[in-house]
Amino acid sequence: MVTLAGALAAGPVVLDGGLSTELESRGHDVTSALWSARLLRDDPSAVVAAHAAFAAAGAQVATTASYQATFPGFAAAGIDAGEARRLLTRSVQLARDGAPEGWVAGSVGPYGAFLADGSEYSGAYVADLTVAELRAFHRPRLHVLAEAGVDVLACETLPAAAEVEALLAELIDLDVPTWLSLTVVVDDDGVLRTRRGERLADVAALARDVDAVIAVGVNCTDPAGVPAAVAVAASASGKPGVAYPNSGERWDAAARRWTGRPGVGDVTGWLAAGARLVGGCCRVLPDDVRAIADAVR
Repeated sequence: MVTLAGALAAGPVVLDGGLSTELESRGHDVTSALWSARLLRDDPSAVVAAHAAFAAAGAQVATTASYQATFPGFAAAGIDAGEARRLLTRSVQLARDGAPEGWVAGSVGPYGAFLADGSEYSGAYVADLTVAELRAFHRPRLHVLAEAGVDVLACETLPAAAEVEALLAELIDLDVPTWLSLTVVVDDDGVLRTRRGERLADVAALARDVDAVIAVGVNCTDPAGVPAAVAVAASASGKPGVAYPNSGERWDAAARRWTGRPGVGDVTGWLAAGARLVGGCCRVLPDDVRAIADAVR
């Protein structure tokens, strides 16, 4: 099978959508701090079925149910390190079982995802953590997913430069193909910034000389801002762009519910801006991915 990097050199590749959203739509409870990772232990067949639904809709990449699966998070749920390692490894196999003809991306969510308080949308936690501490947090999961045989690591929903710096330092040592995806906002002057407030161009540029990084872009952001964000990320990093926004709805962390109207927008605009990995994030279901795949074709 051609590598994902090789495929990107030939043209766009379709990602999947919101795995937890699809699981929830099938009647599964994903409200715990472990989110969809709970089902790695409690109902693995449900995870396979969700991956299969996205593959049937045209997704060429299956993203593992490990976004919120961390060793500290599992420990807080009473799951020891050995079982946590087994469940992370299982997340890769379940993705392969559900989408055997595609690539498997090992999802690596930010530190804020482990906190389960919505802080990946602010990056506030980096004020209390050093880059070394962030590296130590991410290192075990990165290694387990790499050893389990992922085709690519998906370091996603990153809100701050410090966390990008920490992950890049680990990736240089690990040397596994990776995409980096940030969550961004536009300031009052029209400048694209991380949720922590750094210029997107400056943060994306950190990946320029890291060979392991095969694409840089944005996810879990408003679809309307995707073309501009992808153009900045791709230009600053010198890498193919990544675009998998949410449905256009917004997550209210305090009320724990989504607000607003859904709709991923014009995918052709993402492609024109330099996106080569395209799909959806929160609230994006298989039917939405089918529309994205149609636009790519």
